[in-house]
Amino acid sequence: MNSNREKMLAGELYQPWDPELVAARAAARELMHAFNASAENSAERLELLGRILGSVQGEPYIESTFRFDYGFNIHVGRSFYANFDLLILDAAPVRIGDDCLIGPGVHIYTSTHPLDMGERVSTLESARPVTIGNGVWIGGRAVINPGVSIGDGAIIASGAVVTRDVPAFTLVGGNPARLIRQLETHPAAEPRNGPAPRP
Repeated sequence: MNSNREKMLAGELYQPWDPELVAARAAARELMHAFNASAENSAERLELLGRILGSVQGEPYIESTFRFDYGFNIHVGRSFYANFDLLILDAAPVRIGDDCLIGPGVHIYTSTHPLDMGERVSTLESARPVTIGNGVWIGGRAVINPGVSIGDGAIIASGAVVTRDVPAFTLVGGNPARLIRQLETHPAAEPRNGPAPRP
């Protein structure tokens, strides 16, 4: 029989109050507190990100406060910058590509609850992965819902609520987010090996 952690990662209904998952979230809270209390641009902060994230390339720059459920399901590419108050509920994998910018107060959700009330009141839930391509810019206070994929070079306008996949090189906005216009495509820039740029 699969464990609740295995069910969670497989996108099946699972019990989030399983002792193994409760302990994993408690350990994540300790790392989260240490990260948010650490000094900007410190070696300690980078070391903590290496312990928090499932995988990371280069030197991401994430402002405080950074909140997450587990951390180990978050995978970040090169030259990643996130402004204040990023929230990622990472019951399922969240994969963020290279050269991405995230505005203040962005929420990324993978967790969802059953539509059936009987299942919902039993506290069962499920999770669907989120994938964000290369060169994506997500504006402040945007919400990315479970199961969404965002294509390379896309821009998510401030305050957008993204409920479905976003094609590459498009600008979307609104609630629910809809296509505003196509964007010009550009060849991929040379990757940087240093820290992410701070806007």
